[in-house]
Formats: sequence, C-alpha cells, structure tokens
Amino acid sequence: MTYAIAEHPLWKPNPNTVGDTGMAVFMQANGFGRYSDLWQWSVDQPEAFWSKLWDFCGAVGEKGERVLVDGDRMPGARWFPEARLNYAENQLQSCDDSEAAVFWGEDKVKRRLTRAELYAEVARFQQCLIAAGVGEGDRVAGYLPNLPETLIAMLATTALGAIWSSASPDFGVQGVLDRFGQIEPKVLVCVDGYWYNGKAVDCLEKNAEVVARMPSLAKVVVVPYLNERPEIGQIAHAVLWNDTAAVHGPKEVIFKRVAFDHPLFIMFSSGTTGVPKCIVHCHGGVLLQHLKEHKLHSDVRPGDRLFYFTTCGWMMWNWLVSGLSAGASLLLYDGSPFAAKGKVLFDYAEAERMTHFGTSAKFIDAAAKLGLTPGKTHDLSALRAMFSTGSPLSPEGFDWVYREIKQDILLASISGGTDIVSCFVLGNPVLPVYRGEIQCRGLGMAVDVFDEAGQPVRSEKGELVCSKPFPVMPVGFWNDADGSKYRAAYFERFQNIWCHGDFSELTAHDGMIIYGRSDATLNPGGVRIGTAEIYRQVEQLPEILESLVIGQDWPPGKNDDVRVVLFVKLQEGIALDAALVDRIKKQIRDNTTPRHVPAKVVQVQDIPRTKSGKIVELAVRNVVHEQPVKNVEALANPEALEYFRARSELAD
Repeated sequence: MTYAIAEHPLWKPNPNTVGDTGMAVFMQANGFGRYSDLWQWSVDQPEAFWSKLWDFCGAVGEKGERVLVDGDRMPGARWFPEARLNYAENQLQSCDDSEAAVFWGEDKVKRRLTRAELYAEVARFQQCLIAAGVGEGDRVAGYLPNLPETLIAMLATTALGAIWSSASPDFGVQGVLDRFGQIEPKVLVCVDGYWYNGKAVDCLEKNAEVVARMPSLAKVVVVPYLNERPEIGQIAHAVLWNDTAAVHGPKEVIFKRVAFDHPLFIMFSSGTTGVPKCIVHCHGGVLLQHLKEHKLHSDVRPGDRLFYFTTCGWMMWNWLVSGLSAGASLLLYDGSPFAAKGKVLFDYAEAERMTHFGTSAKFIDAAAKLGLTPGKTHDLSALRAMFSTGSPLSPEGFDWVYREIKQDILLASISGGTDIVSCFVLGNPVLPVYRGEIQCRGLGMAVDVFDEAGQPVRSEKGELVCSKPFPVMPVGFWNDADGSKYRAAYFERFQNIWCHGDFSELTAHDGMIIYGRSDATLNPGGVRIGTAEIYRQVEQLPEILESLVIGQDWPPGKNDDVRVVLFVKLQEGIALDAALVDRIKKQIRDNTTPRHVPAKVVQVQDIPRTKSGKIVELAVRNVVHEQPVKNVEALANPEALEYFRARSELAD
C-alpha cells in the first residue's frame, strides 16, 4: 500500500516572484532552467557544484585548490583538504544594530540582541573560556534551554576551534552523563532552571550531581534564568554567567581558522537502543550544507525572521542557529509549544513578523486536533515558509496547513537526521508542493531508494540511501579509533553506500515519501509495512490523540511471524470499546490493505517519546517482548513504558 500520488499541487511558486529566490538565482547563474537538471549536475559533478556553492553563498575562508580527494570512498572521501575556515566567523560577519536574535521564554521572558551585542557577548565569554584553558579540540558542553546564552557560548567555543556539544535541561542526571561523560568536557554551561507550561523547574540540584560525577570539568558557568542571583554554592567550580561577563571586558572575538574537517559539534543519537553514539561533525561540512539548505532550499534572505521550535538536544537547534550566516534574525523559543492555550507560537509569529516557521509533524497534528485556526486568529502575512520534521507529515497535515494557516506558503516537509545534522530530502521554492510528499532530493546529495537486492526503484518502497560522499558526512564517532562503529551504523547494508534506515519511496514527481524507520517496519506475513501508513489513518479519528504500532512475535517464542498491535491514547473521558475498535479497523482496512489491520487494539494512558518528541516503537516492542530497554534516560516520559508491560490483551 502506498499513498495515492496527488495529481494537482497544493502550492505552486508565484511566477512573478520565483525568480528572486536564492534557488532560482543559483540555477540561472549556472545555466540551468530545471531543478532536476541542476540536481543531476550537482551529484554527477560534485567538485564543480560544491566549489560554486562556496562562492555563491559567500563562505568566508581560504578554499584552497582541491575540492575532493578519494571521492570514490565512502567513508573516506576528503573535502577541501587545503581549506582553512571557521564556522563561527561565518555566523558573526555582520556587527551592526540589526537584530541577531529574539527570545521568548513562553510568556514569561522576552529579550532582544543586536548583531553588535551578540559579537560583544561572544568576545566576553570567549575570554572566560580562554581563562579556563580551553583551546583547539577541547570540549565545552551546554546543559541548557534554547537561550541567547546558549548561542553565545556555542559561538565563543567554536570560534576558538574547540568543540561544542549540548543537551536540554529536561535530561536527567544519567542521561547527561551518558552523553557528556563520553566526551569529557573541560567547561560545562548550565542553567538554574527553566519554565515549562507556566511552571518553574529548578535544575540546581541536578547540576550539582552532574558536576560531581564529571571529573574532567575545570569550570562550570551557571546561567540565571529563573532567578537573578541563584545560589550556586553546592556546584563545584561554579560561577554565574553575569559575573563572568563583568570580569572580562570588551575584546575582539578570536577566530581560529581550522581545517575543513576539524570537529565543530558532537551530536548524540537518541540512545533508546543503548548508550548514545557521539557523532562528530566538522566546520566546513556543517557550514556549506547549512548555507545551501538555508539560502537555496529554504530561501532564507538577509533580514528574514527564522524560527524553529527545538530544544538544544535536537539537531534542529544547530540547523536554526546557522541561519545567522544567511543574514537571518533568529527567533529563539523555550518552553511548551502549547503555552497560552496552544497559541503562543502563533502569537510569536505575528508579533515578530516571522518569515519561516519550523516545527514537528506532531505539533501540526496536535494543532489540528485542538481545532486551532491560526490563519483566522493571527496576522501571518509575513510568513513565506513552514517546515515540518521529526516524523512523516501525513497528507492530512498538509491539508491543515493550507486550510488553516495560509494558502500561499511553501510547506517544506524535510527529513535527514542527527547523523548528518541536516537533510537528505527537503523543500524547494521553485517546485510545487504535492500532498503528502517531500518536494525534492537535496542538491549534492545522491539520494536514492534501493530494494532488498540493492537496486534502485521508483514508485516502490525501499531503503533510503546516498550513493556518493557529501561534505557533511560525520568525521566519525567519538572514541571509535578504528571507525568500526561508524561503518557499522551506515555502511554494512550496502557496500560503499550510506544506508540511512528510512523506509521510503521516490514518487513520480521525483519527490519523496517517508513511511517510517526501517527498523520499526512491520512485517506481517512477510510484507513490509511502514508505521506511518497506519498512523495516518488512525489519527484521523477524532477520539484518538495519538497512537503507536508494533509487530508482536506470534505465536510467542517462535519468531515465525508477527501480528500488528496498535496502542491508542484517547481523548480525555473516552474509553476504548468494541464499536471504536471496529471503526479503527474499518478506517485502516478501507484506506490501506487487510494486512495493515491490527490484530489487537489496546488503550494506553500515554505514548513514550524521546526528548525531541519522536515516539519509540522499538522500546515499546522490547517491553511487550519482556526484553530490556536500554537507556530509558533518553525518553521524555519513561514512566509511560509501564503502560505496555504484561498486558493481558496481548496474551492470546
């Protein structure tokens, strides 16, 4: 079963303005009239493409002569081997009174920062890092909300050639130690607490415990967010952020130009199947990829107002803050996306004339369930683009955006991951938007879909792969000297091919549909089914808030086959009865195939998810099969796993 491919687009570029988009200008500059031809050239001639992209986007640094060495090796290719550059230098090019960042902490805190103020703050905090002995290759960790101080600390760190890594403050102590403990940071930047859904959440006790168990730390800097002068005496090596700024007066930012592949960020996999992998990304790869995705694919222009709802534990934070190099003002937000009766993000969009609104598919689904009509209740006239990621956006999600937000908007469903801190497939301002489809494959990304035999397929489901190297491939994994963990993660399925682990389909429009993660794919009777196909149907029913589906080994212990089991979280006050089960099964059967219909439908009080909001089918499957769940610290609500344990409904 595949989604019915839409014949007519939901949106088309305006012929009077499309020529002004970054993508159209780049196409014209390189002699291309169609995106498909430009994409083909970008993957057939990678040296020419990436070199021209560097120049077009105005990347600051020394490019060198050579672009690609060992381009037939994956992994092993080396990009711009003679280049010297610095990511932070590219973010801090402008130093004027235009806005660099606006911050909203729910409806409690609002702040603004000009580019000149941002530069000065980075210079001050950089002196603090230097005084702590931080230099090239050292690690600085942020255990922080999405605050301006997080941005400042990251830029000060990476300008020195040191490595930045971050986690959101809703992680528990063990979750933080599982991440930062592996990379042994020299400095930790943390916060006294944060706001969530109108409530203050204190972090000082947690911070003290984390610091006590991290012997690598030479200094701890505490950002006051809940209180102006929090009591930090119990935290070893700790100083307050404001005291640090007062000690280190105005200076110039030191930009250490480093090799293209010098480590910039250490990102962490979600960690629900074991201790998180520490994925190392480099200055040059992140800079070029994000410039491409912002300036071309997202049409971010100088003066635009770029927003993404994200925590600092999700790669979308890193993607968002790179918008400075495209000339955008960053709209930062921390807290619940449903504060102010679900309207806070749209209040923000109206108040700050937001041009680009980034969120998750789950937020769009939830907003639709809440009956929000932001196009009627808010002035969204400045909004040109909306991004959705984190999980597949259903066709009905597309409908809601075009019905309830605005008709003239580029809706860019995007997909990639922490693994590449960017996208494989994403939006495009020169192409139409079709219902349920991601618009295109990214420039320079040789993305394809392979069948089980490793052959390319079209209009069929298969594995999302990338068949040629690209600059933002990880440098490697931290503490993986021989590269064996890195190769095992992406390159064992198909030789010399990146296999991403998404169950996908390339459509007749050369767009992409993601059906879910390959390792969560259901296989009843030997037929592969993507979980998104079932979620799309079930969550159209008004009684259902959310759902999660797994394959249960059946009969138990034989591993011969699986049966489909659907767990549903219902609206408050509604109980699952035989009539609702019948309606659920009918909805699935009528719109998919009989194989998609669950053998069991079970009500649960909550659905477990990661800190970045992704539901965890594999963890639930382990609970149902009485297998251990590794690293529950990676979950936002680990207690929800108990609702799936020893369910009598699954015994027969």
